Amino acid sequence: MEQLRAKFATYGTLSEETMEDMTKLLRPHSYAKGAYFLQEGQMAKNIAIVVKGLFSQYYVSPDGDVVIKRFFPETYFTGSLPAMLTHSPSMFAIRALEPTETLEYNFYEFKSLTEKHRDLAAFYIRYMEIHWIIEKEPLEISFRYDNAKTRYINFLKEYPNLEPRLKQHEIASYLGITPTQLSRIRAEM
Repeated sequence: MEQLRAKFATYGTLSEETMEDMTKLLRPHSYAKGAYFLQEGQMAKNIAIVVKGLFSQYYVSPDGDVVIKRFFPETYFTGSLPAMLTHSPSMFAIRALEPTETLEYNFYEFKSLTEKHRDLAAFYIRYMEIHWIIEKEPLEISFRYDNAKTRYINFLKEYPNLEPRLKQHEIASYLGITPTQLSRIRAEM
């Protein structure tokens, strides 16, 4: 629980009452390697905080390629926020790349709590500002204009210490290149 409290504190201070109400929503869950937190096309309702382990968020392109959008190691929040906000099926899947332990909560119950607790609403706004605006825009620009080597360097900065936990094809999928291209980039560095 201290790990969760510390994570929330990175976005602002929550009162004891808010933390108590938030804690009541949390449910522990375990995922075996390869298990899905969310499947493509599924209606999403939960957010997970990764306590231990690793998820990837991906979709399958029309030509059958797996395209990894993001990784979620320890202390990251994961879920399909666009699907939950629009009450539509998820456009991607979230799958455990290794055995993963989470604390999960129902997004809609959380949203109700933001109406009760102003500090939780402020947390939610700050989280959205950081991860859906400040971080997302440079990443989108990088994937559109940077070369593969620059994207790899940015990956190493964004996910320090994650590379040894991933297979080469997973990193290549995230970077939008082939495993062979990734091998060449690594050899150049």
